[in-house]
Amino acid sequence: MSLSGNATHLQTLLAGLASGPAVLVMVRSTQGSVPREAGAWMAVFPDSAVGTIGGGHLEHDAMERARAMLRESSTGAGSGVMPLRVALGPSLGQCCGGVVELGLERITASMGAALAERLRPAHTPVALFGGGHVGHALVKVLGSLPFALTWIDSRDGVFPDPAPAGVACEHSEPVQDAVRTLVPGSRVLIMSFSHAEDLDVVSACLQRQRDRADLPFVGLIGSRTKWATFRQRLEARGFTAAELAHVTSPIGIPGIHGKESEVIAVAVAAQLLQTLGDA
Repeated sequence: MSLSGNATHLQTLLAGLASGPAVLVMVRSTQGSVPREAGAWMAVFPDSAVGTIGGGHLEHDAMERARAMLRESSTGAGSGVMPLRVALGPSLGQCCGGVVELGLERITASMGAALAERLRPAHTPVALFGGGHVGHALVKVLGSLPFALTWIDSRDGVFPDPAPAGVACEHSEPVQDAVRTLVPGSRVLIMSFSHAEDLDVVSACLQRQRDRADLPFVGLIGSRTKWATFRQRLEARGFTAAELAHVTSPIGIPGIHGKESEVIAVAVAAQLLQTLGDA
C-alpha cells in the first residue's frame, strides 16, 4: 500500500503520543470517486486531530468513531484494527459516490518507531541543476511537496547557509558529472547559469537514459528557440529524434505565462506533480 501524508503531520503525531494514545484512521482501499487515496491518514486525539482523510462527513464520522474507541480503550475495551466500509453517497450524502475502506487502530507512544516507518511519506527524487533565481524559488515550492530534492551547481557560494531543510546541496565541477550518481527515478530540472552547462547536463541525461532508462523526466528551462538550437547541437552529438523527444522544453504546465521566478516555480512544480501518475 502506498502511504501518503505530510512529514510535519507525522512529527506532530509522534509528539502528541507522548501525552496519551490516539486512534490512527487510515484509508486502506478505495473504489470510484473518493476524497483521498489509499494510504491517506489522520490521527485522532481526544481533543484534536492531525492529518486528514478528505474532510466532510466522512472525516467527521470517522473522528466520532475514533473518539469512541479512545473512550472504550480507557476502560480496557477495544483493541486491534477496526475495519470500516463507507459508501459515500448513500450513507453520508457526499457527492463523490465512491466507496472507502478505512482502518481504525489505537496507537500509543510505544509504537513510535514502527509508526514513523509506516507513515513516513514517500518522496520522489528530484535533481535541480542551477542555483539562480528560479532555482531558489523552486526549492521553496518543492519543500512542501512529496519530493526529495538534490540541488546541484558548479559554483561556490550559491546555496544558502544553512541549506533548506530536507535539501541535499551538491557542488559538482564539471556539473554534468553529477548525472551519473543521480538516484534512479529522478526527475531532472536543468536551469544553470550557462547555456553551455545546460547543454552538457542535457547530453549527460540523454546518455544515461540511453544506457539505463531511469530518468522519467528531463526538463530544460528556456524558450523554444533555445531548445531548437540545443536540438541541433545534440543531434550533432549523435542523439536521435526519439531520444530528444524525452526532453521537455520549455518547462512548466501550459497556460501560465508569467515570467517571474515564483510563477515559473509554481508552473514547474505542478508539472512535476503530473509526472507522479507515471511512476
